[in-house]
Amino acid sequence: MPSNNSVKNSPPFPHIWPGRPYPLGSTWDEHGVNFALFSEHAEKVELCLFDEEGKNEIQRIELQEKTDQVWHGYLPDARPGLLYGYRVHGPYEPDEGHRFNAHKLLLDPYAKEIHGDLIWSDDHFGYQVGNKREDLSFNRQDNADKMPKSRVIDPRFDWGDDQLLNIPWHDTVIYEMHVKGFTQNHPDVPAELRGSYAALTTAPVIEHLHALGVTAVELMPIHAFVDDRNLVEHNLHNYWGYNSIGFFAPDFRYASNGMTADFKTMVKAMHEAGIEVLLDVVYNHTAEGSQLGPTLCFRGIDNIAYYRLMPDDLRHYMDYTGTGNTLNMMHPRVLQLIMDSLRYWVLEMHVDGFRFDLASALARELHEVDRLGAFFDIIHQDPVLSQVKLIAEPWDLGEGGYQVGNFPVGWTEWNGRYRDAMRSYWKGDKHLIGELAYRLTGSSDLYEHGGRKPYASINFVTAHDGFTLNDLVSYDEKHNEANNEDNRDGEVNNLSWNCGEEGPTDDSEVLALRARQKRNFLATLMLSQGVPMLAAGDEMGRTQQGNNNAYCQDNEISWIDWELDAADRELLNFVQQLTALRKAHPSFRRRRFFEGHNIKGKDVKDIIWLNPNGHEMSEKHWNKLSFAHCLGMYLAGSAIDEYDEQGNRISDDDFLLLLNAHHEEVDFQIPEINDDRIWKVLIDTIDAALPSESQTWHSGNDYPLQSRSLVLLTPVKS
Repeated sequence: MPSNNSVKNSPPFPHIWPGRPYPLGSTWDEHGVNFALFSEHAEKVELCLFDEEGKNEIQRIELQEKTDQVWHGYLPDARPGLLYGYRVHGPYEPDEGHRFNAHKLLLDPYAKEIHGDLIWSDDHFGYQVGNKREDLSFNRQDNADKMPKSRVIDPRFDWGDDQLLNIPWHDTVIYEMHVKGFTQNHPDVPAELRGSYAALTTAPVIEHLHALGVTAVELMPIHAFVDDRNLVEHNLHNYWGYNSIGFFAPDFRYASNGMTADFKTMVKAMHEAGIEVLLDVVYNHTAEGSQLGPTLCFRGIDNIAYYRLMPDDLRHYMDYTGTGNTLNMMHPRVLQLIMDSLRYWVLEMHVDGFRFDLASALARELHEVDRLGAFFDIIHQDPVLSQVKLIAEPWDLGEGGYQVGNFPVGWTEWNGRYRDAMRSYWKGDKHLIGELAYRLTGSSDLYEHGGRKPYASINFVTAHDGFTLNDLVSYDEKHNEANNEDNRDGEVNNLSWNCGEEGPTDDSEVLALRARQKRNFLATLMLSQGVPMLAAGDEMGRTQQGNNNAYCQDNEISWIDWELDAADRELLNFVQQLTALRKAHPSFRRRRFFEGHNIKGKDVKDIIWLNPNGHEMSEKHWNKLSFAHCLGMYLAGSAIDEYDEQGNRISDDDFLLLLNAHHEEVDFQIPEINDDRIWKVLIDTIDAALPSESQTWHSGNDYPLQSRSLVLLTPVKS
């Protein structure tokens, strides 16, 4: 069969058959295409067909068949590549929740590909823009020539023996990346591929990920999304992509040849390299915004079904997301849409899991967040989705939306408390030793009571949203002027510290301190229990010039700079050593929480907390301010009460982790555990280079723990 791009469709089609109500969307069966669209309250649905460029509407066909609120029809002889959209007729009564307007061409919610750009115009709005009451001014301007079009696809692809990798959570290292930004400036990636899905399959990219010890890439949103009108008018773009309009379609911006095929090829290449692909997905809202937003898809198909509306004022939307709307998870067809989308990306596109943006919004049954909402029930019983990696961003913007620690079993969470604790501790804030201890050991206070394991905690210090690691130690204040919002946007409380001077500097002492602080953050991240997540470029000192909300910066502010200086290369090498150390030692990736007492058959505790005198911390010590910046943690590798897949008991070396966020040096006494021992230093963040093998310390000796530094020691094997 010819490829999608070469298949020629020739509307008008003389006949339409009844077709089937399932599956929803457009489905090619090698003889024709079935079209099916849900709309509970529509009065008439028209299928609109376009020429090969999507410029001219050639034919409108009324879908005469309606089964279980699904309008459907079958076009014999139609082929992949056919461009189409819908016009849905019904009442325009915003006060009743209805916003039908057949003058607006609508995307198929189940479209597997979306062709063309959205060209902004007042024509996209269901009301006449400028009127004070949008519900009193019906807009009869047609928008079809400015709308992207849905496209029928040929789903066939040679996957070979590719399958999900199912890397255990405790062995996982996540790398959050933007498809375009990661390779747009990469000198060793062919110029014609940079910024695309295909670029991620190239040798330089795979080699970098391998050297970093990455086991999973978490791609920022690649579902088809819309550039906000106000951004376009200021020559900016929705770079991050948290503005979805198509939950089945890979965004065309990152395609170099074909959208679906390019994406599948990328996944296959990642799997061949032993790397999982996770998607950051945005099911909590759509790009249609508030009641003042455009009519592009869901609003015009069945507004009252797809969106959460104010119960006492159906003209307005419930907004738990800060975008103007929230998808209506209480409607079974919306739940079906999301579940069908998730299964599609697993079964057809072979992705290994998902990170759910503002996941608390998905849990809201009425107004409150209900952690046992229908969405979670459905996922838990699903034989496909219950077996992939599920990551929640456990908050939204509504009341009670901060739900860190409250998601059910089967879910992991971005641990915002880990991020805040580590930032505060290394900044030098006091009264954090107890919080620090919980976060270092997998946050048992958040996850153990619900039956989850340490790997329920996705640990991170930085992510796409906020400062990069370099900027976290270089700026006290955000500098978002490039966003054209007079620096009003972005988080104010960043828990950052510029180390003595704001922004770029030539001061060698400030630069040395910043480099040490970056090593402190990265070492803490990789040596903590839980799953580490590294933001792309942090391992190479990436900066956004102090911008902590670069969502609209599709330029050098956001793109990774691959021209590395000596300090960047030094940091990269340090991170590579850290991930290799983590991989080699199960002590840092435990599957169970620490017990804190002697393990059966072992005359040693699995973990011992130490004060600078080398003594075990007592309750009094935990509350004593003199130890507020300095802490030791002894890990007994012989006391890991776990077994590998072959049933062999896991054992490891012992480790001593010392942390000092104080501005002065602390003499930390090496504890006398298991008699006199000789210890060697594996990591000392005072320097990026590995310590000399000849540097050893006896139990009972004082280790000169430098200001704002982390040290990892292990006993010398006899």
